[in-house]
Amino acid sequence: MNIFKRVFSVVFALPLIGCTTVPTSMNDARLDDYTPKITSADFNFNPYETPIARIYEEELSSGNNLSGATLIEDGLSAFVIRSAFARMATKTIDLQTYIYSNDFTSKVLVTELKRAADRGVKVRILIDDYGTKSDIVDVMLLNQHPNIEVKVFNTVANRSKLLYYPQFLADFSRLNSRMHNKLFIVDNIAYITGGRNVGSNYFYPETASNFSDTDVLFIGDMTHFATDSFDEYWNHHLSIPATMFPKSKSKRDAKRLQDEMKRITSDKADATQRYNDIINIAQSDYKSKKFDFSWGRGKFLADPPQKVEMSMAEKEEYRGDIINALRHLWDKTEKSVYMSAAYFVPGQGGLEHMLQEEKLGVHITVVTNSLASTNAPTVYAKWEKYRKQLIESGADVYEFMVSAENLRAKEHDRERKQSSFSVLHSKTMVFDDDISWIGSFNLDPRSAYYNTENVAIFESRDFAKKLREMIIKDTQTSWHVTLDENENPIWTGSRPNDKVPQIHKHAPDTSIFRRIWKNLSNLVPEKFV
Repeated sequence: MNIFKRVFSVVFALPLIGCTTVPTSMNDARLDDYTPKITSADFNFNPYETPIARIYEEELSSGNNLSGATLIEDGLSAFVIRSAFARMATKTIDLQTYIYSNDFTSKVLVTELKRAADRGVKVRILIDDYGTKSDIVDVMLLNQHPNIEVKVFNTVANRSKLLYYPQFLADFSRLNSRMHNKLFIVDNIAYITGGRNVGSNYFYPETASNFSDTDVLFIGDMTHFATDSFDEYWNHHLSIPATMFPKSKSKRDAKRLQDEMKRITSDKADATQRYNDIINIAQSDYKSKKFDFSWGRGKFLADPPQKVEMSMAEKEEYRGDIINALRHLWDKTEKSVYMSAAYFVPGQGGLEHMLQEEKLGVHITVVTNSLASTNAPTVYAKWEKYRKQLIESGADVYEFMVSAENLRAKEHDRERKQSSFSVLHSKTMVFDDDISWIGSFNLDPRSAYYNTENVAIFESRDFAKKLREMIIKDTQTSWHVTLDENENPIWTGSRPNDKVPQIHKHAPDTSIFRRIWKNLSNLVPEKFV
């Protein structure tokens, strides 16, 4: 690898001259280029005395380290609750995300963050470099605000589009590992976690392809551990301040962003008024304690940021708190496990463990993407290797329909057009109808060994029942995969307009070309999916 790096540096030395570069580590940066705007002193407040906490003062002051949890099942609700809590914030907001799409919905959300900062709220934004692919996205320009600080995690040094991907070859182990964590923390007392990144296709169902996802809003004791994790990433040497990205300092682009934010509130006044009315209703519902909270105790776990710096060999041997917690939960389970796993590749060890659990009487129900719904055919190709043995063991296996998000939305009595494509993106589990697992962690090699992830583990039978029921609803809008007399898979289910169940002998709603592409995807080693 050292020889390769030297060759790479010689071959690309000339093109690099004059190109914009940024540090890949604060250990190599000029520290006089960076002065922190937000420090630990800005967190020197009692979160239980904030307006958000006072609403549930009785529950939070019980002395039992309780937290409240409420499911956020659809994208519009996920967006509204984020906006409502941004408006209720009085002290701090922390946003950690893998992807920032810089589309209309993202602009509206960062407008809410900017308005909070205008009121004096301190806002920290941490984004993964691979999740932006641009130095002039709006979220970077927000760094010019005196109460907003933006950092980028795990950067690529040279910002030239021509050389962006070749740099991965020179530093593959680090750059192949990404910060996949998702957090939205308000006043160090409430946070949202789950599978959603920041982009229209995570919040708005009428996009050409949207993600059917699950978030949870937590308030109370668990939030402090989420903030501790955010701090660990924020202060890590791989988190590079936006001030070191020259384009983020552009006054002209900042003025353009300011004008766009004004247009968002001035154009289409009727739509803006309806939007504000919806946010106001969400705030009112929270303040009048109409949110459907379940109360219990939980843990927030995250991989350390140092995970991305490990060698490939070290990563493949890595067993952190998340994996250890997952194994512990499986070992304690006696009756059932319900899983909604967007990208499900259990590996041979994971498969053998699940087969053993079925033998011991633990019934497993899995909902994952179908070939038609997945945005990662390579992952689906690897999942197929394990599916037959799971079904033979007695597990119930379901694969998501491309239009299932629309059916889930009807549970909320909202009128919406049918989107052209829906991708299951949830990462949730329920153990013995008692303990819930939710976060950014996919049950695949990338989450286990390469990316950094976070999960919330919550012990509450009331909440577990709600999450299990949501997973069961998704089974009702998925294909049930079983085996025929020749042990070949068959898919049974009903689309929205089907009068009788349909039976398919190959992956439903797919062309022969997609099935061929899936087969070719098997050439990719499983550890890299």
